[in-house]
Amino acid sequence: MCGIVGLFAKSSEVEEGLGEHLAAMLAQMSDRGPDSAGVAVYREPAPSGACKLTLFSDDPLQDWDALAADLRNAFGGAPEPGVRASHAVFVVDAEAFDAEAWIRSAYPELRVMSAGQTIEIYKETGRPEEFIRQFSLGDFHGTHALGHTRMATESRVTTAGSHPFSTGLDVCLVHNGSLSNHNRLREELRREGIEFQTENDTEVAAGYLAWRLREGASLEQALDGCLDDLDGFYTFLVGTADGFAVLRDPIACKPAVLAETDEWVAMASEWRAIAVLPGAADATAWEPAPGVVYAWERQKV
Repeated sequence: MCGIVGLFAKSSEVEEGLGEHLAAMLAQMSDRGPDSAGVAVYREPAPSGACKLTLFSDDPLQDWDALAADLRNAFGGAPEPGVRASHAVFVVDAEAFDAEAWIRSAYPELRVMSAGQTIEIYKETGRPEEFIRQFSLGDFHGTHALGHTRMATESRVTTAGSHPFSTGLDVCLVHNGSLSNHNRLREELRREGIEFQTENDTEVAAGYLAWRLREGASLEQALDGCLDDLDGFYTFLVGTADGFAVLRDPIACKPAVLAETDEWVAMASEWRAIAVLPGAADATAWEPAPGVVYAWERQKV
């Protein structure tokens, strides 16, 4: 079944309370996805020439400080780990592709959850309420974020198989639904050089977007391509460095609601997750139309 939430801040007040608002929205989706939860938060951009990596370890005794020392030896600078539960965020003085490649070679037991300038991805098995507490979600501030609660149907319950899935630098995807052609599409994308680390059908959708973006498509063009190339039922919420986009398949049997005020834009699987936001009673709300891409972006300076 699964639950999706997203929040795009249009004011500094909402940016400061982003984590608190996102936590309240995610909690409302607990009964739609009791198996695991995850969020992508866009905040605190890395300096020019540097990148931000979010890493996951299934070892509760993981020595993040030792990794920081190895990163300093490899790239210089002084990365200090921002540790939250089983995850840690590092700002590395290197291009993201180089830093990712080094991590995968030197620390193959770790998983790179996200890479880019602003994105941080956290996800874990267990009930969403426990995830919110474990990762102190209410402490976050940022420009925008998206979240997911999962009821596993296509693959087993693991941290790696939870949402969001990163689909390139500062890009990620969460999904409610099921794809029927993901096995065939997975093999086609592997031939294009796209790598997969789980059996989750959502990772295939994420890989498809990564491939289309790599080939020069805009985000809107890549999402439009989903309507032709992805078979099944889905509501997608895609995060980028500048905002987020929503797409429902042409049948649109999976629920979705959008709402907007002068302070924020919000998306959720059900209205109750938006109703907890300040000013929700006065928001303009609507059901996104089938096969239409809706997108919001921050103004580029």
